[in-house]
Amino acid sequence: MPRYYEDKLEGGACAGLKEDLGACLLQSDCVLQEGKSPRQCLKEGNCKALKYSFFECKRSVLDARSRFRGRKGY
Repeated sequence: MPRYYEDKLEGGACAGLKEDLGACLLQSDCVLQEGKSPRQCLKEGNCKALKYSFFECKRSVLDARSRFRGRKGY
């Protein structure tokens, strides 16, 4: 579930998604029960939707067309 931070300073275009992805990984069963690192759990496929959303956000920052037209689907 995405969170919106009104009292925090802006940390970039994808800062909210990055924090949500980190929180999802830290709260996953892979980290809590199996004791693996968040990086290992991310490679195994946990939090796929947030990982994909973060990737698309970072890609849209670099895409010259979306800089002028805005992000697709938002």
